[in-house]
Amino acid sequence: MRKYTRFSLAILLICVVITSAFGQAAKKPVTIELWYGAAITEAGPPPDDWVFYKIAREQLGIDLKLMALPSNENDQDVKILAAAAANQLPDLFMVRRDPWQVLIKQGLVADVDDMYPLMPHRAKNWFDEDSRAHTTINGKSYGLAFPGSLQKNEGLVIRKDWLDRLGLKVPTNLDEFFDVCYAFTFKDPDGNGKNDTYGFGAFVEYFDQEQYLGRRFDPIMGAFGVAGTWNMTKDNFGLNVKKPEFYDALQFVNKMVDAKVIDPDWPSLKKDDFRAAWKQGKFGIMREQFAALAAAANYAPFDKNFPNGEWAVIPPPKGPKGKSSVGIYDTNFRIYAVSAKAAKAGKKEAIARLLDYMATDEGYKLIGWGVEGVNYSIDKDGNITDKGVPNDTKFSSPKGQTVTQLRNMVFYNSEMELISRYPYFKTSNGRTMGPLLYLKTMQSMPWTNVTGAGTIRPHPNNADLKRYMNQGVQEFVLGKQALTKENWQAFIVQMDKLGAAEWERAARQQMEEAGYLQ
Repeated sequence: MRKYTRFSLAILLICVVITSAFGQAAKKPVTIELWYGAAITEAGPPPDDWVFYKIAREQLGIDLKLMALPSNENDQDVKILAAAAANQLPDLFMVRRDPWQVLIKQGLVADVDDMYPLMPHRAKNWFDEDSRAHTTINGKSYGLAFPGSLQKNEGLVIRKDWLDRLGLKVPTNLDEFFDVCYAFTFKDPDGNGKNDTYGFGAFVEYFDQEQYLGRRFDPIMGAFGVAGTWNMTKDNFGLNVKKPEFYDALQFVNKMVDAKVIDPDWPSLKKDDFRAAWKQGKFGIMREQFAALAAAANYAPFDKNFPNGEWAVIPPPKGPKGKSSVGIYDTNFRIYAVSAKAAKAGKKEAIARLLDYMATDEGYKLIGWGVEGVNYSIDKDGNITDKGVPNDTKFSSPKGQTVTQLRNMVFYNSEMELISRYPYFKTSNGRTMGPLLYLKTMQSMPWTNVTGAGTIRPHPNNADLKRYMNQGVQEFVLGKQALTKENWQAFIVQMDKLGAAEWERAARQQMEEAGYLQ
C-alpha cells in the first residue's frame, strides 16, 4: 500500500509539473507588432517603461512591439511595400489607400469582418456604416477604418465690427459680397482715417484636391459649383477647371482683382504672412481654420490690436444658380490593416482584444492623454485638462507627447477631446472666446462632398500638368492674360495635350471601380 501511495504521489507530481508548464505556455503573451502613424512625429516614441506596455502584457496577454511609420506619405508607402515584398509585414499597420489596394490584390491583407463582433467598445464610436464601407471591397472588409482629422473645420468669416460701423448687413449673394468687399476697402471700416484695408484676404494654398487658386478661394468658386479640383458627381465627373461655370467664377475673381477689393499681395503671401495680416486688421473677409482663428495663442495678437474687434462665421455667398459652398470635404479615415500572415498565425483575436481595450473608458484616456495626475487632470466640470500636473509631463509637453503617440487610434473627435484641445478663454474686454464657438457653426454651413477624390492617382505628367493649370488660372484672374472665351478655350486645349483629358478618363474608371461615383 505504501509503494502504491509513493507511486501515486510521483504521478501526481509529474502531472502538476506538466500542467504548470502547459499553463505557463498558455499564458505566454502573444506578440503583436504594430506600425502606427505618430500623433506628433517630432516627439519620439513612447518610452520603454510606458505603462501601456505593462497593461497589454499583464491584462491583455499581448507583448506589444511598436514602430512609427515615416511622417512623409511617400516614405510610408515605400516602407510598407518593401516589407510586403519581403513577406515581412507587421501584424497590424496603418496604410494609405493606394498601397492597401495593392496588398489586397496580392493576398497579403486579411479580411476583418469576423473581428468586428469582438470589439463591442469600438463599435460605439468608431465602426459605423461609413467606416466599414470605406474598407469594403467586393463585399469583404479588409481594414479597420478609424476617424481622421476634423472635417469641415474652416469657414468664411467676416469682421462683424466693420459691418456694424458701416451699417451693412451680412452678404448673402455674390453681388452683396462684392459690395461689402468694396465698402471694406474704400469706406474706412476701422475708422483710422487711413486707406489701409481690403475687403477680402487670401493666399495660395494647394492640396491635391484643391488646385487652381487653392482652398482660400473656394467660398467664391463654390458659388458657381466648382469648388475643389474634381467634380465627383456621376453625371458631371471631371476636372472643375474644364466646366463652363469655372470660367464664370474666374470672371468674378478677376472683377475683384480689377476693383482692388482683394489684398493685392495674395499671390505671394505665405500662410504666416496671411495670418499676420488679418491680426493686423488688413482685411475683413476670409476663409480661415477655426483654431488658427480662435485658439487663445492665435487670437491674442488680434485681441491686443483690436479689443473690440469681432470675427463672425457667415454662410458662403450664393451664386447665379443658387449654389453655395465653403469648400470641399472628403470622408476621412485612417486605415489599419491586419496582415494575412498575422491572421494565419491566429492573432486576430488578440489584435481585436488590444483595439477594444483602447476604446474602453480606461484605455481611451490612457492612450489619448496619459496617466491622471501625471499627464492630465480632471476639472470641476469633468473635462480633461493639463492644469495642475507637472509642466514637464503634462500631455501637451514634449515629454507628455511621447505617451500619446497612438492617440489617433482612439480619438474620434468627441466633446471631451475637443474641449481639452481647444479650451475657452476670456478676451481682453471680457468676452468668452474659443475655437469650439466657431467650429460647430462652420460645420453647419453648406459643403461639397468629394469622397474618394483623395484616392485619385496622379497623372504620369502630374507636376507639369498641375503647374500649367495653376499658373494659367492665376494669370487669367490677375489680368496677365486676357480672360476671353477664345483664350480660355486655347488654354483648355493645351491642358488636354498635357494629359488632362487622359487623366480624367483614368480617374473616372478608377472612381467607378471603387464605387465612389453616385
